[in-house]
Amino acid sequence: MSRAPGWLRGDSPGLVLARRSLALVALCVLLLPLADLDVTAADPWHELQRMALGFAWPNWLALESPLQAIALTVSVALWGTFLGALLGFPLALLFHRSRLLRGFCAFIRAIHELFWALLFLQVFGLSAITALAALAIPYAGIFAKVYAEILELTPKAPGDALPPGVDRLSRFLYTELPLVWGRLASYTRYRFECAMRASVLLGFVGLPTLGFYLESAFREGRFGEAGALLWLFYLLIATLPVWGHRRLLPLLLVGALFWLGPWPAVDGDLLWRFVSHDLWPAPLLEGDIVGMGAWLADIPDLLPAIGNTLLLALMGTVGSLVLALLLWPLASRHFGHRWQRAGGRLLLVVLRSTPELMLAFIFLLMLGPSMLPAWLALALHNGALIAFLVARHADGLTPGMPGLPASGRYAYELLPRLYPNLLALICYRAEVILRETAILGMLGVATLGFYIDSSFEYLMFDQAFFLLLITAALNIAVDALSRRFRPREAPLDDPCSR
Repeated sequence: MSRAPGWLRGDSPGLVLARRSLALVALCVLLLPLADLDVTAADPWHELQRMALGFAWPNWLALESPLQAIALTVSVALWGTFLGALLGFPLALLFHRSRLLRGFCAFIRAIHELFWALLFLQVFGLSAITALAALAIPYAGIFAKVYAEILELTPKAPGDALPPGVDRLSRFLYTELPLVWGRLASYTRYRFECAMRASVLLGFVGLPTLGFYLESAFREGRFGEAGALLWLFYLLIATLPVWGHRRLLPLLLVGALFWLGPWPAVDGDLLWRFVSHDLWPAPLLEGDIVGMGAWLADIPDLLPAIGNTLLLALMGTVGSLVLALLLWPLASRHFGHRWQRAGGRLLLVVLRSTPELMLAFIFLLMLGPSMLPAWLALALHNGALIAFLVARHADGLTPGMPGLPASGRYAYELLPRLYPNLLALICYRAEVILRETAILGMLGVATLGFYIDSSFEYLMFDQAFFLLLITAALNIAVDALSRRFRPREAPLDDPCSR
């Protein structure tokens, strides 16, 4: 006798997605007792009140030379994106023909921009070369991957209609590139917005972008000045379509060169020694296998650091999923009044525009050092980004049952149609969340980033480089796992999902 289907049994797409989501949440709940979530601050609510007052009533008069910091932030982001695209486009043309090239691109994009900055800081100091290399190298790998995916979807019919004998370059320039140019430009604009956030974060390693002054203001309790700097950054992002118009780009690129200087003198011998000697363990250079074992044993808390990194990434991913489910109705036309939706969109824009490291730093000042500030930062930033995209998707849907109340419209009509896309977005963001998890160690959380930062601080470059390789390997593995986990029936064409 056949049994009736049990709870969540069946092979329908909805039940498959439900099982995957519940398994992810259950794994996070099971491992949550291993996380350090203690609140060690004496009076977190008082700190929150002071920060909120500084944000609501910013002290504009306290700002010193904000235009210089803004100009450097924009210049680094602009040239970092331009160089990344310039390097990534030719790599994209060969991306699907070489497994070695795909592995190389996966490696360079798996290391966060701040870690690249820490690496180049040892040779080029606090200079434009450090800032541009920190953005251009990982962005080249990102551009290569995304550009290749866009080019792969080019319709073949226009090229097939050309007469025989037309060379491959002409086919590409006249029948393929024009068809995908809009999508390539759209993704490049989105990546420039990401570069703006990354440029701000470079201030955390000492480069005088907006992030440098933001960190100083928050750390010293000057919350009115910090609020003014944050509002400047949000205004900069909000007005990007105006001052970042394609017709102004040549002028901006030329003007940005003025703000990037001075350029440092590069010592070739020092650079070669750093690359060929300082980054590698001494036993490896000497061929001492036994010594390599002792060298590895001297790395402090390697396995706990890897475990904390993966655990925090899992918590951030699940937190982003839960918050995205809660937040997307705030910005959708299917719920609330117009003024409520405007407030919801403003909230999502503020959260998605604020870098995770900056959010974590703010929560750290409020709650004290633990995994809790990092978890809140990852969940709020990524949850708001996904909610913003899901709300935009929902606005294109037409409800078939207009008489339902808001709760019924959410649970029975819209969410089943939106959830495959939402879960696919979560899987796409999993690699990004892991990259951000690693750098949050720079704030004292015992992830891999904490030991990488400490190794650079104590000039143990071989140990720092080894930990960077571990971080890159974890990112590549999580990216491969998330590709298997995400719904196949929900392909994403939106560049913001990358």
